[in-house]
Amino acid sequence: MSVLDRSYFYNEKAAFRHLEGLLWGDGVICPKCGTVDRAGRLEGVKGKNGKERLGLWKCYECRKQFTVRVGTVFESAHIPLHKCLQAVHLMVSSKKGISAHQLHRTLEITYKSAWFLAHRIREAMRDGQLSPLGGNGKTIEIDETYIGRLEGVPKQRSGGAHKNIVMTLVERGGAARSFHIDSTTLNEVTKIVRENVNRESVVNTDEGRWYGQLGAHFMSHDAVNHSREEYVRYSAGDKITTNTVEGYYSIFKRGMKGV
Repeated sequence: MSVLDRSYFYNEKAAFRHLEGLLWGDGVICPKCGTVDRAGRLEGVKGKNGKERLGLWKCYECRKQFTVRVGTVFESAHIPLHKCLQAVHLMVSSKKGISAHQLHRTLEITYKSAWFLAHRIREAMRDGQLSPLGGNGKTIEIDETYIGRLEGVPKQRSGGAHKNIVMTLVERGGAARSFHIDSTTLNEVTKIVRENVNRESVVNTDEGRWYGQLGAHFMSHDAVNHSREEYVRYSAGDKITTNTVEGYYSIFKRGMKGV
């Protein structure tokens, strides 16, 4: 189905019906009292501005009125719901991210509204999971990169001493976690990895000396030697590489610089 066939992207009534179908698959839920399937749709009710209040329901138990927006990131947003759904689509389909200015221009809303909406959508995308990455039979790739410039530190001709250090843990086929670190010391790196990776995981890194003690804490630790132009190695049928986390950084940096 093309975007042109998705009427909820440009029709407000269709947008409400679409969101209702996503959230109320097992029956209309009253956000006030929690009653299921004891509400009726109200048609033709007008607000103070004289316009029809679309998507309005009334609960037969608590007698309160509500819409499907209540309890979502779209609640109290003075932006048409169909434009909110467009914003969600643009944000999740833009591989390198999308700026609030781009949303402002594309959706034809104010920059302030676009900034507000983008932050709400990002908050809704947070999974809140703090459990360790990886596990038995899973591989975690770890690498660090240098980006931006530290405040008050003069730019240097070579090296990354004047830049921010970001370390990232990527579970192959799974999630990623990034950390802004002060330095790549053995203790700091080991502490972060131990706190965020399951002990039964296999760990892949490059030849950085700050990864030297990881083998003592996990199922195994293998490294590729980039200084010798080694990027992929196979050992006992296992693929040893950091290409996944490096691909993550390529997208991360283009998003940071472009957005």
